[in-house]
Amino acid sequence: MRIEKEELSLILAEFNPWWRGDKISDLPDWTRAQFNEIYKWISTPPVHRATFISGARQIGKTTLIMQTIKKLLESGVPSNNIFYATFDHPIVKLAGIDESLKAWRQRIEKLEGIEYIFLDEAQFIPNWGTWIKHQIDFNKQRRIIFTGSATPILQSDQESGVGRWHTIKLTTFSFYEYTKLKKLNLPELPKIKSLKEIFDWDQRKLDFVSENAASYILPFHDYLLRGGFPQTILIDNVNQAQKLREDIVDKVLKRDMTAMFGVRKVLELEQTFLYLCLHDGLILDINSLCSNLEIKRPTVEKFLELFEASNLIYKLKRFGYGKEVTRGKNKIYLSDPAISPSVMLKGKTVIDNPQLLGICAESAVLKHLVARYYSQNIKFSYWQNKKGLEVDLVAEVLGEIIPFEVKYRNDSSSDCKGLFEFCAEKNVNRGYIITKSCNDFKIIKSDKLENTQILKIPATLLCYFIGEMEINQH
Repeated sequence: MRIEKEELSLILAEFNPWWRGDKISDLPDWTRAQFNEIYKWISTPPVHRATFISGARQIGKTTLIMQTIKKLLESGVPSNNIFYATFDHPIVKLAGIDESLKAWRQRIEKLEGIEYIFLDEAQFIPNWGTWIKHQIDFNKQRRIIFTGSATPILQSDQESGVGRWHTIKLTTFSFYEYTKLKKLNLPELPKIKSLKEIFDWDQRKLDFVSENAASYILPFHDYLLRGGFPQTILIDNVNQAQKLREDIVDKVLKRDMTAMFGVRKVLELEQTFLYLCLHDGLILDINSLCSNLEIKRPTVEKFLELFEASNLIYKLKRFGYGKEVTRGKNKIYLSDPAISPSVMLKGKTVIDNPQLLGICAESAVLKHLVARYYSQNIKFSYWQNKKGLEVDLVAEVLGEIIPFEVKYRNDSSSDCKGLFEFCAEKNVNRGYIITKSCNDFKIIKSDKLENTQILKIPATLLCYFIGEMEINQH
């Protein structure tokens, strides 16, 4: 199908209002944690690479791009030298990248200086990896910034892009960002640079902070219901918010999976994802899944790979070495705490179901930790011994092993045997029990663990602190 040049040019002009001197409107007055990192890699990159912004659908990638473009314009970059296009648009997708850039230059002339090319949902560009590799290798006067709602893992027909782009991963909004987006008026909490700092607080300070944190509990539960998708955060009705989020997931399963990865067994794909929603936060028995759904194992394993690539799930391997890891089953978490309740249409009933609420809190804790530390190549896993004792999450940081156990219930002291056993066996210096009550904020020591300190910290505080630390880090 032939695309008229004038039609393509008009569409691109709408995407790029700065070409005609118009300002970018309707942008929030605050930025996400990753904004500074993105701007650094675009304005003064440490090395000549493209910048890849990876994240699920509808989590604010385009808004970040527009905020970046606004800052470039304010810093004096000529408007003629900034190009933006989304390849989610059918006409732009059909025209392709080269014709789109040609239409740009036929419409307005290039001025002196670097060209900034922003490609939204670039996975819809045929052979995008090869194109970007060529640009980076042979055009030093262009900065390429591209986004994708799927990690580029399937490149059998593309040349390797290793070393050609720097990846910045976006998760859904943190609890801290949720409070900012909702413009909530809450008591001030102390700013910290590391969770490790809290071990130096005395009990009086812990009690003071826990008092202020009490006002955060209801917003945190609302966050668990709505999740971190900005559109759903701002909708008043929780059921409508969950329906919108379900639609976002539906687009990934029914459209993106077929367009990007050539999935044809959409019904089996949906059934597999529904199974994961029913088993969120649990150790996955693939044989049981295959038997229940009557789907072959290679198909299920490919689906899991695609879910992870599309930023829908996190996959934790078993803690250990060698056969412990290769023979161990994976633990699967959905990438946002509210995905499972929305797909299952649970509505506000989640709040009254301690088990479901606990799973949502556990997913939120994992998501916050992954978002905070992904760039530091920290390894996350879960631990299970032969007695069946478990630790929900183990982080390996610069040779230090740090366990996290989520007990989002009224009695957080019960059933922590796994954490204490792990600390004793691995000679751990510090660990965390993530609790429900804001009154449950204390440092505990065990006679059996002389060299180990355990911090009991409410999930509300942990998620807020980590979200704020992420902002300050960037």
